[in-house]
This record gives sequence, C-alpha cells and structure tokens, in this order.
Amino acid sequence: MLKGVIVALYLVLSFMTYGQENISDYKYIIVPKKFDVFKEPNAHKTSTLVKYLLDQKGFPVIYDDALPEELTKNRCLGLLVALVDDSSMFSTKTIITLEDCNGEIVFKTLQGKSRSKAFKEAYTEAIKESMRSFDQVKYTYKGQSETTEPITVSFKDDIKKLPERTEKLSNENKAQGLEEVDMKQEPLVVQEATTENQFYESKEPVASDITMAEKPAPKKLQLRKPNKDDILYAQSLPSGFQLVDSAPKIRMKLLKTSKDNIYMVQGETKNGIVYQKEDKWIFEYYEEDVLMQQELNIKF
Repeated sequence: MLKGVIVALYLVLSFMTYGQENISDYKYIIVPKKFDVFKEPNAHKTSTLVKYLLDQKGFPVIYDDALPEELTKNRCLGLLVALVDDSSMFSTKTIITLEDCNGEIVFKTLQGKSRSKAFKEAYTEAIKESMRSFDQVKYTYKGQSETTEPITVSFKDDIKKLPERTEKLSNENKAQGLEEVDMKQEPLVVQEATTENQFYESKEPVASDITMAEKPAPKKLQLRKPNKDDILYAQSLPSGFQLVDSAPKIRMKLLKTSKDNIYMVQGETKNGIVYQKEDKWIFEYYEEDVLMQQELNIKF
C-alpha cells in the first residue's frame, strides 16, 4: 500500500516537473473567449475566471482575439488553454489543458469537482480546484533572447547589422556628405633591378601643359547708315513684298512671317531679316561671321 502511494506521488511530481519545464519554453498562454464545450462566449464566466487565475499565478496570459504581432506570425510561441468538461447529472468536473501549435498537450491539470447545483458557482469551484495544479509551477520564459551581436545572413553573405564602431563611422560620413572610398593606394614608383631586368616606372602625377582654350571675344555689331538717295519701293506680293529701286531693279524680296513687321529676306547677294524698329526699317544679315545692320529707306 505504502509502495503504491510513493509511486503515485513520484509520477505526479515527475509530471509537474516536466510540465513546468515545458511551459517555460513558451512566451504566451492564450485563453479563448469561448471554450469549445460551450455555445456562448465566456459561458458561466469561465474564460474570465481562467485568465484571472493564470495571471495571478504569474503567467503571461492573453485573449485569443488580442494576439501580439509576433504571435500572429509565429503561433508556436504560445500555448492554447482548453477546458475539458466531464460533468455528470450530479457533479461538475473540469480539467484544464495547455496545447501547443500542433495540438499536442503540454500540460494537464488534475480534475476539479463541484456538487453545486448553480452552474456559475459549480464551474467556479471546479476550475479553481483544477488550477491548484499550477501552484508548484514556476514560470520563467526560456526562449531565445534578442542579441546585439552582428548578424550575417546566408544570402550573398549580406551583413544585416554592422558592428557598432563601423556603423558609427559610416553614419558620420553620410552626415558629412562623404563617400566610402578604398584607402588602399598603388605605389608611386614601380621598379625592378635584377641581373635579367632593369625596369623603372614613376606613377607620380605630373603637371599638365594643357590649357583651357580662351573664348574668342565677340565681334561687335556693325551698323550701316542708309543712303538717302537709295530709296526702295515696296510692291505687294502674295507672300509679302518686293523692293525695287529707281532703275527699276528688284533688290530683294520680303517674305511674311508669323510676326507682324518681321520679314525674311531673299536678296541677290545677302539673306537675312527685315524688321521695323520704331519708325525705321532694319535689314539684319551676316557678313563674314559679323552681324550687320543696315537701315533701309522703304516707301510703301
């Protein structure tokens, strides 16, 4: 008889130790707002009671509709609380289990019982009795802690984080508008002196004799005054006018442009433009790369 009690006690203690170690591998304990054994959320206040009792025992408890981002991305960081209801007509019986992301039971409490006829009171008593199984469980999260060491990922040996000193210098250079440069310099002199070869080459920079070409001074605009006796008479054409002298001889044709009082010139020896400036007519053309202006005496 005594041997049987000792074996049973050993099994219970071993199970509790095993459960304690396993629970500490998880960062969160998730309490559903509606247990599968009920049709309504928080039936008989069971969800709020379980969360409260686990929180009082020092576990990181959250509801299933308020998961943090890291738990959403990695569901295996948490254990899901499940309520096993073995109630009969005469008593309410409950067991609390903690399941991992694969549905495997990591921890299971002893069965809690209540003979109360009121459902809320009965589930409260039974759950509290089941939760006593957590009294000897000391939770300390044993998951991987964040590291501040530089991390090298395998994709093309890219560096995810620089060492503190290098990162600081790089940031200072960027702040000052400096680019990262290779500080390795080639030798200024390359030489070889052996019985077989005699070689010398200097790579020192030398002053250049190349000078910037000076821009030629712009040639001044030449203005020619009109001959008062040289009168040109304008004869209308569909495309503009033709100017004739007293001979009469056609000296040039003035072709209309999109601008008023500005004409393109077709002459015997010169081409250019004629435009009106104040009350004068100016003929503008090039003569040996020199811009010339000549005032014309035109009669319309």
